[in-house]
Amino acid sequence: MARTKGDSDSNTLALLGKKEVLKRRFGFWSLFGFAVCELITWETVLALFSQGFDNGGPAGLVYGFIIAWSSTLSVYVVISELASMAPIAAGQYYWVYILAPDRYKVFCSYIVGWLTSLAWVATVATETIFAGTMLQGLIILDHENDYDPKRWHGTLLAWLVIVVAIFINVVIPGALPKFEIFIIVFHIAGFIAIVSILWVYSPHNSAHFVFTTALNEGGWPTQGLSYCVGFLGNVATFVGADASVHMAEEVANAPWNIPRAIVGAMLINGAVGFVMMLTLLFCLGDVDSVLETATGYPFIQIFKDSVTNTAGATVMGAIVLALTWACATGIITTASRMTWSFARDKGTPFSSAVSYVSKTRRIPTVAVLVVTGIAALLTLIYIGSYTAFNDVISLTITGFYSSYFLPAAFLLYNRVKGRVQPHQRQTPGFPVDPDDMSDDNATKAPVSPDRDGISTGIPSKNVAGRDDLDDDIKAEATAYTGAGSSAYHPAAEAAAANQHHRVVSVAEAPLVWGPFHLPGWLGIVNNAYACVYMIFVIFWSVWPPETPVNYQTMNYSVVVTSGVIIFSIIWYYVRGRKEYQGPIVDDEVAAIVVRRGSVGVGVGGGGGV
Repeated sequence: MARTKGDSDSNTLALLGKKEVLKRRFGFWSLFGFAVCELITWETVLALFSQGFDNGGPAGLVYGFIIAWSSTLSVYVVISELASMAPIAAGQYYWVYILAPDRYKVFCSYIVGWLTSLAWVATVATETIFAGTMLQGLIILDHENDYDPKRWHGTLLAWLVIVVAIFINVVIPGALPKFEIFIIVFHIAGFIAIVSILWVYSPHNSAHFVFTTALNEGGWPTQGLSYCVGFLGNVATFVGADASVHMAEEVANAPWNIPRAIVGAMLINGAVGFVMMLTLLFCLGDVDSVLETATGYPFIQIFKDSVTNTAGATVMGAIVLALTWACATGIITTASRMTWSFARDKGTPFSSAVSYVSKTRRIPTVAVLVVTGIAALLTLIYIGSYTAFNDVISLTITGFYSSYFLPAAFLLYNRVKGRVQPHQRQTPGFPVDPDDMSDDNATKAPVSPDRDGISTGIPSKNVAGRDDLDDDIKAEATAYTGAGSSAYHPAAEAAAANQHHRVVSVAEAPLVWGPFHLPGWLGIVNNAYACVYMIFVIFWSVWPPETPVNYQTMNYSVVVTSGVIIFSIIWYYVRGRKEYQGPIVDDEVAAIVVRRGSVGVGVGGGGGV
């Protein structure tokens, strides 16, 4: 019987130790739309315009964008190589586990898992606040004389964004792929419409102003320092391109489609983002009125100054709002998959509940509610202090880049040592019997000891009871006596049981390149540059935006990120090390592997098992 693409996807996931439980709703184009929507680069250029403008000015924004675009593309090429090697929702913490030295595998994987999960939750809070306060900004624009804006209004509007996103993710998840294809069309059409209007109706600054003017509104001792501090505005424009990684178990042909979606989204978003950056700078108008706008977003004021019409500016702003809202919806999808995956491997508190998957909709409903609930609580910080909430925003840079750096560094070490084997065109795998991987054998609860109290030596999730596995053992014991014989011997059962108790671990599998990777020295140079760039970004991400520095202007991101890391370390030693032993190999997969005489779970769509 010919093997279908769905069989190949199931086998690839089984090679990574996991049974398929989520529905593969996304093909390439819907995933590409998802990746483009999560970056929304030209929209983010509008939203974060003032950060780079104050420190660096027009010239800093233009040249900083080019550097950030090319350098971040380098980073995401490495992420794409890892995703092609091991396409799984776990992402960074799984890659760290299979790449790190043995003594550091579990600890490093655990810390990266926490950092990635909380960075995505912080991103949910950030994007929903962006959408909520944009909506508030449009209300201010339309009711400037009879509306008294409060910060708690922004938080309530952010909660509205969250509620709508929950509805889409939980009630109508099947609509997401079609929704993403529509959004990419809307994303490009909205960009063309807004850029065209600005070029036609706005007064234009000179090329000299755009390409040579530098500003140092932060009061730094040198212009170079000001450039570096403002550079983070451009970096934030490209954060989150790895969203597609955590959708790996819902994507057809994931080893190929995820890298293509990530790289394609980076290229197209970088191009339209750069055009929007130039358009804003040429059509800026009066700088002071734009930066001090009551709406809270300079781009809304630029729209109004350009068309000299409140209704027209509102429509233009509504386009940006709709795309930001759609991005928030997709980010919640990604954050829930990351949190669900970490809970599936017993990395979170209440992991059994958080890892629940709805059998009817085949989505992690509890994880969706958990990430949105925590994000909703984080948005309360905005009511007390906008400065304090900025530190939540900063976690999206320091957290993500820290989670990218460790697997990228381990990959560089392994590829320099020549430990990654060439890609194999055909996934060797083992045929996955639909009966073995059916929902009837769904994982119910984690247990440590195997049958008769004998440890398998692997992190293990168990089925509800051992009847199915016991039947397998008895069947194999019967087979031990010879073909066609119905005889059964206890000694044969013991031998078969011993086969089922063999160690099965993702750590034992050989490292094999996926179908997407840069070959030879080109890959090594790109990998090394990506690591250096990430260190640069992490270093500057903790700097305050201006001097002199006091408790109000201080950048507390180093405190927030360090707090996450310290908390995860403490929790690891208090409880985590008792529960988390690395990515779990599901019992159903382990049983199939052992029956075929295997000792490891392969990675990369080409690893031996």
